[in-house]
Formats: sequence, structure tokens, C-alpha cells
Amino acid sequence: MLGKLKKHQFLFEELVKRDFKKKYKRTILGVGWSMLSPLLMLLVMKVVFENFFGRTVNHYTTYLFCGLLTFNWFAESTNGGMRSLFSNASIFTKVNVPKYLFLFSINIQVLINFTLTLLVFFAFCALDHVSFSWRFLLLVYPVMTLLLFNVGIGMILSALFVFFRDIDYLWSVLVQLIMYGSAVFYTIDKFPPALQLAFSLNPVYRHIAYIREIVLAGTVPSVGSHLTLLGFAVAAFLAGSFMYKHYNTKFLYYV
Repeated sequence: MLGKLKKHQFLFEELVKRDFKKKYKRTILGVGWSMLSPLLMLLVMKVVFENFFGRTVNHYTTYLFCGLLTFNWFAESTNGGMRSLFSNASIFTKVNVPKYLFLFSINIQVLINFTLTLLVFFAFCALDHVSFSWRFLLLVYPVMTLLLFNVGIGMILSALFVFFRDIDYLWSVLVQLIMYGSAVFYTIDKFPPALQLAFSLNPVYRHIAYIREIVLAGTVPSVGSHLTLLGFAVAAFLAGSFMYKHYNTKFLYYV
């Protein structure tokens, strides 16, 4: 896969540039929307939920921002990845190129947006008087595992979308359920143990919890947490790779 990426490096770079320009085409603020959009959502959710949950959570603004930042990356990446094959059918039906290039380019574009928002997040941490430490360097780990997880889920969704357009509607509903099941704006401390276990099976929640543990608790997550994130990422990527390999030739007949 890496060899093919290197071989088609020019095409890959052009796809990333195209996706990035396409997202902000004919907008006044351009890339500024990648930072303004989550900030507006943060403001709305803070006003709505702070009176309910903010009194029991220290640094609630940062707590909420951790959840929004992570979930928005997952949602944007998978929604864009789902349509990556179908929207580029005019290219791969005429030119023999690895089909995962289109999905990868979407994820790189979304990763750039996430990185820009992450800089704003660090500024909010400072304003919220969150203590910075060397542990913040460990944030690279959940970024890498969530990137791999998003790519894997994107492969699965984009393959299914080629054959079943209903996936678009089903996924939009599922994304909402994932958001409410990721404890973005509330804590799970008061839930029964069985429900807390259910939360732990949600990959998005586990990534959010990992980031909060470093940023807010100032502790290094356990080895089990590291292995869990890696397990989710590898499982999703392998499943997505299998679908791409298995249905590679059939994509041409359904797009």
C-alpha cells in the first residue's frame, strides 16, 4: 500500500488540494470555518448544558471541547469518506489507480482541519487555566489511532455506499446515536456499571476519555487504554481493507 501511495504521490497530493479547495470554495472566511464552526457549536452546547453538568465538572468548557473536537473529527471524516468512492467514479472508471487514494485524501483534508482546531483548543486550555505538561505529547497517540479508525470505517462505508445508497441515511442516524453515546457534554460517573461498560465499547468515547484523562486529569492512561484504542483502529482498518480488496472489481459495475 505504501509503495502504491509513493507511486501515485502526485495524484494523491492533487486530490488533497482539490478536496481542501472544494470544501471552502466561494466562502468568505475560507479555512476559518474549520475553526469557527466548532467554536459556535461549543458556545451553543456550553450555554445549553453548563447549568445541568457544568457545576459538577471542573473546567467544563475544556471538558466539552475535548468531546466536540474528537467527535466532529470522526463525523466529518466518516461522512466524507462514505462518498469518496462514488464521487470519484469518473476518475477510477477511466484510469487504473488505487481506489483508497480518494478516501485517504479526504482524511488528510479533514486531519488538516482538525489540526487547526486543535491549536484553538490549546488556546482554550490556557484560558481555562488547564495545566500543561509533558503528557500533552501523548495526544499524538489517540490522534494516530483515531485517524486509522476513521480510515477503516470510511472504507467500510464507502464500499457499502456504492451498493446501497440507503447507507447515507442510516449512517446519519447512527452518527447521532454515537454522539449521544460518547458523553460529549455529560459524565458517566452516575450510570450503572453495566451502562458504563457499554460506553467503554464505543471507540469514539474511548478516544474522548483518553484525551480528557491527559488534559484534565493530568495522568497517563493505562496500558489497557492504549491497547484498546489500537485494537479498535486495527480492527476497523483490517475490515475496511478486506472490503476494498474483496469488492475492488465490482465497484466499477455499480458506480
